[in-house]
Amino acid sequence: MKSLRGVLIVLVVIVVAAGGGYTYWQSQQSELPGYIASGNGRIEAEEIRVATKYAGRVDAVLVDEGDSVTAGQVLAHMDTAELMASKAKAAAEVASAKQGIAEAKAEIVQRESELSFSNQQLTRANELVKNNNISREQVDQRRANRDVARAALSASQSRLTSAERNVEAAEAEQRRIQVQIDDSVLRAPRDGRVQYRLAEPGEVLAGGGPVITMIDLTDVYMNVFLPTRQAGLAFVGNEARIVLDAAPEFVIPARVSFVADDAQFTPREVETKSERDKLMFRVTVRIDRALLAEHIKRVKTGLPGETYIMLADHNDWPQNLMPNLPDDAALRRSLQE
Repeated sequence: MKSLRGVLIVLVVIVVAAGGGYTYWQSQQSELPGYIASGNGRIEAEEIRVATKYAGRVDAVLVDEGDSVTAGQVLAHMDTAELMASKAKAAAEVASAKQGIAEAKAEIVQRESELSFSNQQLTRANELVKNNNISREQVDQRRANRDVARAALSASQSRLTSAERNVEAAEAEQRRIQVQIDDSVLRAPRDGRVQYRLAEPGEVLAGGGPVITMIDLTDVYMNVFLPTRQAGLAFVGNEARIVLDAAPEFVIPARVSFVADDAQFTPREVETKSERDKLMFRVTVRIDRALLAEHIKRVKTGLPGETYIMLADHNDWPQNLMPNLPDDAALRRSLQE
């Protein structure tokens, strides 16, 4: 009997607490003007996965989780021993191809000299044959020698062109290998904070294998879900406010950056108006980059909070939702409380 009484007491407490919570939520909603929508969510930031472009072994990871990094900063190195060997081979092939150019040019000089001599011989033969000093057969032989020399020169010029193309191909291969070596140095694509180290030195990764996950602390947003009527009046660019549970006394200004075209978590076909009223649309509000840069050390993702969105063309915020950002002293007082 006593145990049953205890269970009933617990149930009554739960019901009262739930009723009180619902009443508080309703009172909060009723305090908002009809042209302001609200929804709850979590602070999120743009996530960047820094991955290796080619398969290979991780040589070094130079940052730890939580480190702040700047654009272009080296985060990790992949092993490049094999690539360095390929680069040395490519350099040797370039040198060999260039030697082929030198040889082809020397051969062209030789063939030009032979052609010049053949032309002179043919000119003399044409003069001598007029006085019958040599036979017509000798003239024909010297003309043939001239034609052979001309063909040899043309072949040498073609070999020079081929040698030049070989140099270009060898140099292109050398550049390709250098690009692979450069891509083995993983750099931060933008300023941010390291979120996770996903690979450690010695691990072998496939092409595209992630090594570091970082977040851009100047690209922070919150997603909320609004019903059909409110979503229809939420336009990109509209003002918004974010109030975090961790610091409810501060109001962070933001703007709507995205309104979904499709409803979330609803049937594909909705026939009745009562059901259409239950459709929820995702709306993203984003905090200004310049504002985030001013408070970069305080930016933290994952914090839950409430977002308030000005609907349509209204701009009359109530006093309790006017922007109110913390300074260092206010932040310390908030933490102490």
